[in-house]
Amino acid sequence: MMKNYTGYALLAAGALFGISVATGASADVNKLTESCTGCHGKGGSSTEAAIPNIGGYSAEYMKGALKLYKTKERPCPEVKIPAGAKKGSKSDMCQAVKDLSDADIKQIAESYAEQKFVRTPQKFDPALAKKGKGLHDKLCEKCHSEGGSEASDDSGVLAGQKMAYLEEQIKFFTEGKRPMAKKMKPKLEELDKAGVEAIVHYYGSFK
Repeated sequence: MMKNYTGYALLAAGALFGISVATGASADVNKLTESCTGCHGKGGSSTEAAIPNIGGYSAEYMKGALKLYKTKERPCPEVKIPAGAKKGSKSDMCQAVKDLSDADIKQIAESYAEQKFVRTPQKFDPALAKKGKGLHDKLCEKCHSEGGSEASDDSGVLAGQKMAYLEEQIKFFTEGKRPMAKKMKPKLEELDKAGVEAIVHYYGSFK
């Protein structure tokens, strides 16, 4: 009887220890993502036009993006932090991630990968969106599948993403300010200013 009691006690202790570790890990992630929430919103869904929605991004893509910001290989434009976070203050991604370790980045990326991507309702031109769909199907669908709706290790979600943010990032790509995959370069070079506008309106048409 004593042997069985000891066994049950060890199992119970192990279970409690497991819960304690899980709770501690969750608390650490919440602390790490607290500063992200100020700009990117709860679950990675921001209400600001210049700040992307990041919930539902691939963990691998998120890790890569955060490391590029940390090494300043991606532009870090200053943005105004939404009201209620830090009154009237401004920040940028390079500043936000500069002290993160690889382990921190991994936890943050995995946390947002578990969230659902929230599309932003936006005003778009239906005629431009129709033209943009044709351009997407021709140039982008192979990598950005399902009209840019699918998260992948190579890219974030495009369908329903903030149009202002997409315009800004395409500008960074074309100006050589943001690293671009070799397979993407010739595709982007086929888009003139009107083509970029059309494809952005196509992604903005998703609700």
